[in-house]
Amino acid sequence: MEEHLNYATVTFRTDGISAHEKPNNLEIIYDEVKAREEASATDPVSPEKPNNLEIIYDEVKAREEASATDPVTPVDSERKEKCTLLHLVAAGLGIICVILVLVIVALRVHFNTVMSEQHRETTDLTEQNLQLWAEKADLQRQTDELNREKDGLRWTIGVIMEYDNFPVNTHCPQKVCKPCLDGWVLFQLSCYLFVEYQYYYYWKSWEGSRENCRQMKADLVVIESREEQEFINNHTKDYNDEHHGYWIGLSNREVMETWTWVDGSNFTVTYWRSSESGYSVSCALTLPQADPLANWHKVGCDMRNRWICETRALIRESDALSKLII
Repeated sequence: MEEHLNYATVTFRTDGISAHEKPNNLEIIYDEVKAREEASATDPVSPEKPNNLEIIYDEVKAREEASATDPVTPVDSERKEKCTLLHLVAAGLGIICVILVLVIVALRVHFNTVMSEQHRETTDLTEQNLQLWAEKADLQRQTDELNREKDGLRWTIGVIMEYDNFPVNTHCPQKVCKPCLDGWVLFQLSCYLFVEYQYYYYWKSWEGSRENCRQMKADLVVIESREEQEFINNHTKDYNDEHHGYWIGLSNREVMETWTWVDGSNFTVTYWRSSESGYSVSCALTLPQADPLANWHKVGCDMRNRWICETRALIRESDALSKLII
């Protein structure tokens, strides 16, 4: 009796996975099924081989289950490669960011260090600059002081050169020079001697008074300012009567009616007592009891009076060069 074979159609489920996504497993299963069908067609069914289709079905099902649980597919592999590449890129960018942050931090630290150093150097330079300015100011003061001393020395040498034989012991006792001799009064750059003999016998005419001043390397006083006029008035005293005073270096002896000072200087200030013409040849007196700014009096040059001598101070500025060591 001829044995009939029943062919069953086997449907392979891929649980949502298409054949395009899993071509290799299905082809292998299909080839195995086809081979076994051909073998069954040529080989009668024997009691030993009743379950070939079941075995095939079980194998196909097992492989389908394995395929369903196996995540490794070409698409998954490609996705994994893309994910891996993205991860690598992200990791690289992260490393670069970290490096940039470290570089920024390092630059910030370096910048702060440099700024601190520059600030310190600026502070040091400022202090040095202030110190240099202070030293400069001190040097300028010393220079000014030396210039004043130099001018004073020139002045002193000029005074000394007026003498044929400078009396060192008289002007510089104990090797220390004084601006004025004893009995003379210092005012500004000059020394003044107010001759105040008590008795008429010692009083002199204008010419006699001038000669006495010349013997002391001086001359009758020349008044050039209001301050000097007031100074002289403060150091003169009343004596004898209101017509007697102190001879000053002003006269019209050289040119009639032309008043000149003994040193030939300009006649710029006047402190006449009155507008009286006086004698044809007259000399000037300063009267102590009169108005300090109007006490010059015109009298005959032969009248006997006290007098005032004036000479240059040996030391120009007593406060800048109070002592000159010889």
